Amino acid sequence: MGEETHLSRMVKARRRQVEALKAKTPLAAVREAAEARNERRDFAGALSREGLGVIAELKRASPSRGMIRREYRPQEIARGYQSAGAAALSVLTEEQFFQGSLNDLQAARQAAELPVLRKDFIVSDYQIYESVAAGADALLLIVAALNDAELQGLLSLCERLRIAALVEAHTDAELRRAVAYGAKIIGINNRDLTTLDVNVETSFRLRQGIPAGCLSVSESGIQTAEELARLAAAGFDAVLIGERLMSATEPGRELARLRKGLQPSPTA
Repeated sequence: MGEETHLSRMVKARRRQVEALKAKTPLAAVREAAEARNERRDFAGALSREGLGVIAELKRASPSRGMIRREYRPQEIARGYQSAGAAALSVLTEEQFFQGSLNDLQAARQAAELPVLRKDFIVSDYQIYESVAAGADALLLIVAALNDAELQGLLSLCERLRIAALVEAHTDAELRRAVAYGAKIIGINNRDLTTLDVNVETSFRLRQGIPAGCLSVSESGIQTAEELARLAAAGFDAVLIGERLMSATEPGRELARLRKGLQPSPTA
């Protein structure tokens, strides 16, 4: 049996939590609520617009940084991100390691008109129905956390329920699995979830493995407008930025500053 990593520990905890949720609210009830929902916001469409889109993240804490933001007001932050030109929102909903909740996602979505991604360790059908019922327009699937049957089954259910899946890879092998099972939006995570180390060069190294028909997203560790410009030049459709924004006094204003640095200077 292999040594436990940060990722395996977090996924194991999430699987236990899901079993407890099932005991509290049966799958049938969550499925009924999900299938009754009609309205969706177009996450893929938001990332397909011209220029490099920013998925702006809301989170209170993380395993690598601990508490990031004690004054955490999802509605206020979501409105700030929308005003600053974010293409979409990402909301951490995992409770134990990120101190998030589905209530945070619902608050952010209520405050803004942008598509909202549920960022969590999604490991079961139950969570996909739960995500749809809670109002998520997209969710994260981490290839490293799922076996082939799980990845294939969860992607298929996402398609049936009309919720976008951002399929995350960190290595060549994970990227090949994402492509093999038909992922349409592929994220390259610059953070190694087994060690929590970050290297933005991971995105540049893996970018060529993303097929032309897929939307591409670089995630984690992005700090500067110069990095944004390099990622845009490498062909990424979007970036996901979290800690850089959440560490700022005013996350929306910080996003506006980064995006302004990405714009070409006006010619005389």
